[in-house]
Amino acid sequence: MSLQEETTYKIIDILDKESMSYFYRGHLTQSITDGILALTETNLTKANEPVKVKKRVYTILVEGLQNITRHQEGPQGHKSFFGVEQSGEYYYITMSNIIPNQNIDHLSGQLDKINNLEKEELKTFYKQALLENELSDKGGAGLGLIEMARKSGNKLQYDFKKINEQHSYFYLRTYIKHNLSTVDSNTRHLDFSNIFKLHEQLESEDVLIIFNGIFNQESLINLLSIIESQMATQPSLRKKVFNIMVELLQNIVKHGLAINDSDGNPGLFYISAINDGYKLNTGNFIKTEDIDALKDKIDQVNKLDNKELNEFYDKRLFNFQIDNSKESGLGLIELRLKSNAKLEYAFKKESEEHSFFTIEVTINR
Repeated sequence: MSLQEETTYKIIDILDKESMSYFYRGHLTQSITDGILALTETNLTKANEPVKVKKRVYTILVEGLQNITRHQEGPQGHKSFFGVEQSGEYYYITMSNIIPNQNIDHLSGQLDKINNLEKEELKTFYKQALLENELSDKGGAGLGLIEMARKSGNKLQYDFKKINEQHSYFYLRTYIKHNLSTVDSNTRHLDFSNIFKLHEQLESEDVLIIFNGIFNQESLINLLSIIESQMATQPSLRKKVFNIMVELLQNIVKHGLAINDSDGNPGLFYISAINDGYKLNTGNFIKTEDIDALKDKIDQVNKLDNKELNEFYDKRLFNFQIDNSKESGLGLIELRLKSNAKLEYAFKKESEEHSFFTIEVTINR
């Protein structure tokens, strides 16, 4: 198994293939926050969620992102982490930022106090904290936690993971039910183990953002916006990343396989930083019977040099006997030409009918 294949399937195994999710790891700015909120709004609208559910999810996201922005400084190489998942009846929201170890006891006490209050008590506590200006030294984190508890209608579940003697990761998770008219009789105890595993994997591979779900034009635009804000690099490299990203994501939209009656083509996208540039990975379902033909196309494209690639591209482009939308492989040729690197790929058989196809493109400065 190649390194690309091993990394991708570690991430896939952690994520729930049946859910929509996206995770962001890195420094938050206002433009990145705006992009994350826009991506969330797009997905909530596509899911036809009631206005009340959308407002609650949106409010929790705003409070969580603001909290991370205030407390995101930490040891080099360690970055804040944020995620939204939709699975079954629930939306799960996870956030993690770095805090001094000396603040753990105070924060735990604050959260335990909030979790012990009932709905009306939370409302009174919020007003009291607002009037008395009981804010943190960076302004408002306590109020934000109270507001998240109020809007979710559920307990704020949390954990800490030690980084070193001075700092730890603070993880906070909560959830919102799609149908607000029904109430859970018991608190859902959220498992942090998969979140820890995913965060560790993103740290080890320096992954910036993951999107796992149904791909459409709106999600593509929002993802581009987030990555543009995060990439502090020269315009030529940024343009190359954008062009290749669009080609990869359009491949999912055009050639991916819709399964389980999904309204669109499910897929996976993530981008990693490397010393000399970036690595872009996508994954999507295809028919198992199409594996050999697709493998032959990629192998053919990989063995050609730039001159041969351009000649092959022109030959395929002007061969009108080929259905360009399905058979020409022009997208694969363009990926090779734009990246000037060989395409890494893998297939994982899911059933007799469909398999999961992953492809990685390396972009150097």
